[in-house]
Amino acid sequence: MIEVRKNRSVEKETRPGYKPTKLGWLPVEWEVKRLDKLAHIQKGIAKGRKISGESAVLPYMRVANVQDGYLDLSTVKKIKVPKEEISKYLLKYGDVLLTEGGDFDKLGRGTVWKNEVENCVHQNHIFAVRTNPEKLLPKFLSELSSSFYGRKYFMLSSKQSTNLASINSTQLKAFPVPLPPLPEQQQIAAILSAWDKAIERTQALIAAKEERRKGVMRRLLRGKVRVKGFGGAWREVHLRDIFEERKETGFNELPLLAITADRGVIYRDELDKKDTSNDDKSKYKRICPGDIGYNTMRMWQGRSAVSNLEGIVSPAYTIVTPNEGIDVDFMGNLFQLPETIHLFWRFSQGLVSDTLNCKFPSFAQIKVMIPPTYEEQAAISKILELAGEEIRLLTKRLEALRAQKKGLMQRLLTGKVRVKI
Repeated sequence: MIEVRKNRSVEKETRPGYKPTKLGWLPVEWEVKRLDKLAHIQKGIAKGRKISGESAVLPYMRVANVQDGYLDLSTVKKIKVPKEEISKYLLKYGDVLLTEGGDFDKLGRGTVWKNEVENCVHQNHIFAVRTNPEKLLPKFLSELSSSFYGRKYFMLSSKQSTNLASINSTQLKAFPVPLPPLPEQQQIAAILSAWDKAIERTQALIAAKEERRKGVMRRLLRGKVRVKGFGGAWREVHLRDIFEERKETGFNELPLLAITADRGVIYRDELDKKDTSNDDKSKYKRICPGDIGYNTMRMWQGRSAVSNLEGIVSPAYTIVTPNEGIDVDFMGNLFQLPETIHLFWRFSQGLVSDTLNCKFPSFAQIKVMIPPTYEEQAAISKILELAGEEIRLLTKRLEALRAQKKGLMQRLLTGKVRVKI
């Protein structure tokens, strides 16, 4: 929103159907209210309290459960609550859950509770905001807190430390809500809910496609299903017989790259994380298109990727290049199979997980089964690439839907675009 400055030019300015407020120009029917005038705000129960007397063990929502506009219920822990305090902390349908702190990008993003877990309470780092439904709809508040306007308020109000921030109950209570009439809130909520459903459907489709690709990948890479037109027994090989280590250093003029778990090999400046690389990159390793780079300390977790770029990476990585007759994409996929990752774990050196490493001499000892010809390896890679491309296109669609909703939120929640009642 545009902040209204008290000067003559603004005082003389008029916008039909709008009025100047402390938040900027808003529709004349809208008000600006503090959140505590529209809702009850309850901070959650502290963990680790000593409890005497009767109590109950109940599930509770943690910061880890309240994600970017949705709930992650994969792990729901339990907490002991004094019986006389259960009603105080018990979540009710329609409560808006807001985290007290977190990354800047996630700060203040609200999630509407829909009784996903029965008899559930919330921890002290989460606010449960219970709106007066005759004045403020939970969905409207949830979207407002997640919008650019809401996030800007929370970030400016927060205590900041590196890339983390936190807000307190006083700051949350003072949150100025641009408040449309209830029928307009309902229309805005319905429009944004339609986008939510499209996003959820696309997410579900991506998850289904990914699961299908994993199944196809397992069958093809194990030789359980053969590509039409190919036959002959698969052969067992040592990795030392089909790979050589690339140990080239001194290529400081090449761009710095990063090897990621979900995006493969990318330029380092595409990461959001702070660059902690050494200024002296003389020992950084060259990686070329067609190489596989892997995290020497994390290969037992499957941290490897085929490179399509030329650049340098940290000495913490091992770079291997396939010999003639070996399809690198086939091997890149094979390295992601759970069975292969288990082999990397078995051959890693170290006493505990934090010290395990799989340097090239250990890597070289591992035996794997591969198709007898390069052509069959490449054919398998092509099938998996097509399945991956389908997922990438769906992911782009998902990103587009999220961007569309974001733009729509900014216009609807500030009254720049009105809905018909």
